[in-house]
Amino acid sequence: MTNERFALLTTSVLFSLLPITAAVLVAYANWRGGEVLPADAQADAALVLKAEHKLQLLQNGRVLKTYRIALGQNPIGHKLQEGDERTPEGRYTLDFRNPRSLAHRALHISYPNAADKAQALARGVSPGGAVMIHGLPNKVWWIGRLHRWMDWTDGCIGVTNAEMDEIWQAVPVGTPIEIRP
Repeated sequence: MTNERFALLTTSVLFSLLPITAAVLVAYANWRGGEVLPADAQADAALVLKAEHKLQLLQNGRVLKTYRIALGQNPIGHKLQEGDERTPEGRYTLDFRNPRSLAHRALHISYPNAADKAQALARGVSPGGAVMIHGLPNKVWWIGRLHRWMDWTDGCIGVTNAEMDEIWQAVPVGTPIEIRP
């Protein structure tokens, strides 16, 4: 077999497999996996473990559910200023909801707090803000669980849309959140 015929045969085989490969990737991306949080579950705290890429919803100190998360593109260390693509670290509050965000639903984290603002002021920079727990960007909702392959947010905490729906139901405004390194 000549190199040209081999290349043509290989290309035709690869192209014939593309629809199957795409279907498998979409099925994986949208597969819920794991246990579904009961509809009546109510968290009284949230804990983010950045190094482990986990978000835990807690009730009376007990873990209700753990989610795999994506973080800011520069995940190591505390957020110091606007644009550094870091997810903040410390104790905050989930202080309001945005049902019409650019991503599928969003819960706002009360960053920056007084200490964050003072640190930024001392450095002559803006501390940034608009840090959220949110689902996938509305234009790429179909990516599902594949989003976890890399840290892609600007400093927020990203989950799948199905996970965001669960979190949205279980986490009332005013819930404390601790973000650990």
